[in-house]
Amino acid sequence: MVVSTPTPLLRRANKKTSALGVPTIDLSDDKSNVSELIVKACEDYGFFKVVNHGVPKKVIARMEREAVDFFSRPVSQKQRAGPATPFGYGCKNIGFNGDKGDLEYILLEANPVSLSQRAKTLSNDPSTFSCVTNDYISAVRKLACDILELVAEGLRMEDKSMFSKLISDSQNDSCFRVNHYPPFNAPNHSHHHKEFNNHWDPSSVEEEERLHISPLPTVGSKSRVGFGEHTDPQILTILRSNDVSGLQICSHDGFWIPVPPDPNEFFVFVGDSFQALTNGRFTSVRHRVLAMNSWKTRMSMMYFAAPALNAWINAPPQINNILLTHNIYRPFTWGEFKQTVYSLRLADSRLDHFKNHTQ
Repeated sequence: MVVSTPTPLLRRANKKTSALGVPTIDLSDDKSNVSELIVKACEDYGFFKVVNHGVPKKVIARMEREAVDFFSRPVSQKQRAGPATPFGYGCKNIGFNGDKGDLEYILLEANPVSLSQRAKTLSNDPSTFSCVTNDYISAVRKLACDILELVAEGLRMEDKSMFSKLISDSQNDSCFRVNHYPPFNAPNHSHHHKEFNNHWDPSSVEEEERLHISPLPTVGSKSRVGFGEHTDPQILTILRSNDVSGLQICSHDGFWIPVPPDPNEFFVFVGDSFQALTNGRFTSVRHRVLAMNSWKTRMSMMYFAAPALNAWINAPPQINNILLTHNIYRPFTWGEFKQTVYSLRLADSRLDHFKNHTQ
């Protein structure tokens, strides 16, 4: 069922952030009811949390351990897996046109062959790393497929695999990303130093960055941009993070909503491609991550579910019959859309370039 968070979220004094509960959906409930609730969450927010998701805890824990092991290494070792072009290890440079964030990350293609090759630069035990990562990706891909099939049911579509087959295709272009955000301030107490140094090696950054004097824009007095506002271009994003806050989503009326972290569950984002596939019935959710004033590092893992490069993104006729409207977007391939994404800034609205002007 859909419920609000147990405790209300605080409204900021500058009125730029709204107080709202995060839609939470229990996937173990009655299937027909769950499908309708997912559709409503996609329409109202483009974002929701799922519980009883079926991804084994040990699969999540093993993946997190591999990621922590990588990010705890000296910068000189991590840089062997970079630069991210776009896959590999990256730090601060997160976009293709000058976009920056206060984080480091690894971005991987979500297929066994590529992972096996990339693991050689990411781990001292490549076979274990690739095995663990493949297990995690397989589990969250299944979760994404289950959600997409529930969406199809909720939209009363005859072919319940209409959306899920796009990402279950062997040629799918899905990817996997792990973001690692350092603490905002260095700990003052000696017992914290080991934790800080294990998570962020300052040896390769400039003096001003080691002192946390950053040219990045600030949001409020105790936070700054960890990952700038954007929408995800793919169909769905399945996110899992640790217990450190920072994620915010933007409501349809322009308010920023803080999302309480939940390391045991998954958050689901509607992407640009899903917005086009539903002819605008769903809206891709704009979100950002603020580097909060915390002693702890934030780490998040995202599976971006994307179709094959030659797959067509076009709303099926059933969607148009439901909406009784014309096609908002012209048909395009994922490869064409991805090329446009690479040419724009992180915060740009990519779908505006694909609107149908012939109506």
